[in-house]
Amino acid sequence: MKLHWQIVKFNLKETFAIAYGKYTFREALIITLEQNGERGYGECTSIDYYQINLSDFNHILEKIKPQIETQKIIHPTDYYSFLVTLNLPSFLRSALDCAYWDLFGKLEKKSFLALNDINYNQLPDSSITISIDTVENQIKKIEQSSWTKFKVKCNHFDKEAINQLVQLDKNVALDSNGSFSHNECSWLENNELISKFTYLEQPMKTGIKNYETLHSNTFANWMADEDCQNNEALKDLVPHYRSINIKLVKCGGLTPALEMISEARTLGFQIMIGCMTESSVGISAGGVLAPLCDYADLDGANLIANDIAKGSQIVKGKIQLSEKNGLGIIMM
Repeated sequence: MKLHWQIVKFNLKETFAIAYGKYTFREALIITLEQNGERGYGECTSIDYYQINLSDFNHILEKIKPQIETQKIIHPTDYYSFLVTLNLPSFLRSALDCAYWDLFGKLEKKSFLALNDINYNQLPDSSITISIDTVENQIKKIEQSSWTKFKVKCNHFDKEAINQLVQLDKNVALDSNGSFSHNECSWLENNELISKFTYLEQPMKTGIKNYETLHSNTFANWMADEDCQNNEALKDLVPHYRSINIKLVKCGGLTPALEMISEARTLGFQIMIGCMTESSVGISAGGVLAPLCDYADLDGANLIANDIAKGSQIVKGKIQLSEKNGLGIIMM
């Protein structure tokens, strides 16, 4: 097996403004695993607020390349066990895990969906992100959009803006990226109108001292994002969050995400498959889990101007899964 990688720069169609900052581009690491003429692809994005530096990953890959390339073709779950022994950051482990699933499926001439017996007759629609702006401009974007589900970003508590958004006859979720206070969250979860939001994502900064004040049985459908990194967090979140956002790079890839979905279902969570701002490489990986989830937020490739791959697509919110082998990823 041969390992290759490259760092690419994705220009965004418009400035992406969230509570953590404003962004006009994203850099991503693209992993390629090659065997017998087939190539599998994986991706992880440089995210400053996760302290992800792709130059660090470049050094790690140089170091582990001999171990990767001498690994025999085995089942992806066994391959993931091997990846765990390398003590990699979750973002890099995810890119390698997804690339291996893509390669393995192509070698076996089966899709990820077929390999995992996933029925994909019913799929949630994906939301599209509405960046931070005046609420008037955000509403204008929503009303002019051909998508049907929206995730609205904010960076502070604005009761008037919240009231305007909740009055829309649209499917709207609110993502504050940790910018609300305890008192503001208390007002939200005790306000019946707030139940009109599909969910309210990561309302406060991470940590139990914050989320212990949230209640999962109130009007607010609290959704954990940064508070929910992997399986280990799930049980502690049950009294406080009703929903969780699973992102492959947070939990370490498709293999642990499958386990996380199973555990979350057992605990009664609603589940969203989410993404970073990433190309169709990352979106094709996340998309294969959409049939197992209640919500999808897979608009990443729709936000960039220079996609580098073809695979599963999100068209006006409709998830069109590739039925090709592996994850169906083809580099352009």
